[in-house]
Amino acid sequence: MRVGVFQFSGSSNITDNYKAIIRAIEGAFQNKVRLLVFQECATCGNPPVETPKVENIDFQLLYSFIHKIRLLAKKNDMYIALGTIRRQSSKYYNSLHLINPDGDVIGNYDKRMLWGWDLDNFTKGNTQGIYQIDDIKVGFRICYEVKFPECFRELFKSNVQLCFVSFCDILEHESLERYNIIKSLLVTRAVENVMTIISVNSISKYQTAPTAVIDFKGNIVNEAPRNQEYLIIYDYNSPMIDFSAKGQIQNSLELLGRDISK
Repeated sequence: MRVGVFQFSGSSNITDNYKAIIRAIEGAFQNKVRLLVFQECATCGNPPVETPKVENIDFQLLYSFIHKIRLLAKKNDMYIALGTIRRQSSKYYNSLHLINPDGDVIGNYDKRMLWGWDLDNFTKGNTQGIYQIDDIKVGFRICYEVKFPECFRELFKSNVQLCFVSFCDILEHESLERYNIIKSLLVTRAVENVMTIISVNSISKYQTAPTAVIDFKGNIVNEAPRNQEYLIIYDYNSPMIDFSAKGQIQNSLELLGRDISK
């Protein structure tokens, strides 16, 4: 399955965000991408670092653009995982909409691990973020959740092969140290769960998390240039699990108490 992730400068300007998303969809279509994944809150900016407050967002305009993106998914026969904010009654969720090639939203993964300003703006989600896309089981996670091994162990227990992590992890100043720490967390999550992990981050300020492809052995297969708009395209195939990885999987399942004879 050919997948893509697109990093761009998210902001409170929903129209500008939409234009960037269109550029990504056009580029992905030209390259025959099947699944295109965007950064956290790509449609409207992440409060408060890219947009001041969730209540200030023009949801009527936001939903009109999401509808157009759904039509483009259908036109281009493409899955799109769209970082956005989902409003339900008086609650707001930091969400990834998964749109299928029919233009339908087939699921929402709402961020579950909240802290600091996330708690000021969002309600915790309660779904696992696991979907079947063609013949591949795919998981989704959002930003801060990379610090919680439990979030990724859920995916391992469900035989997820490929995980996407959408970030808006940015600072006003350069911090290669933080960037490398978060990259090391992504590598660790890939290795400990024998899983390919693909991350995507905003570039509205200095990036402190990578947009990158990390295979199940922890190798950095591809990494976008920092702080530049960029589309990574990657052909994912279910990997051949070698002797070492088989042993790791078996021992992990035994520790988790799962019946490995099934």
